Amino acid sequence: MKIAFSNDHAAVASRHLIDELRQAGHEVLDYGVKTEDSVDYPDVAAPALQDIVHGKVDRVVLVCGSGIGMSIVANRIPGIRCAMVIDPFAAEMSRRHNNSNCLSLRSREQSEIMNSKLLSIWMATEFENGRHEDRIQKIEAIRSNCGIGLLNHEGEETK
Repeated sequence: MKIAFSNDHAAVASRHLIDELRQAGHEVLDYGVKTEDSVDYPDVAAPALQDIVHGKVDRVVLVCGSGIGMSIVANRIPGIRCAMVIDPFAAEMSRRHNNSNCLSLRSREQSEIMNSKLLSIWMATEFENGRHEDRIQKIEAIRSNCGIGLLNHEGEETK
């Protein structure tokens, strides 16, 4: 699987997740920062999110101090279903029932061991489809009914 990864300055310690993804056989595109010099999380999230919108990657992993900022940025993008998870149940269910294609983790107040576990669960869990697919379609319909178009893999708005 092809994964886009990005982190901000608060999550430099989480960059070990890139190695873990690669060791599991995934190709990783790294858009994160390597120093603790302050950056704005929307700026470092954008390239990874663009990759999934344009079909260049299968999933995105974002890490910032709280996990919240990155998840808010991601969920503003049509077609992104980003789950900010802090426990194994949320990691599993975000894939199983919500088919999340973006994972947001926090680096503060969360051990790196737990983040590794959450990433592993999220990557290994399959989407159940069925009634859950209907619900995802309803989410996209709400977005469309609010006047927010969906983007195809070429970045063009669709209806």
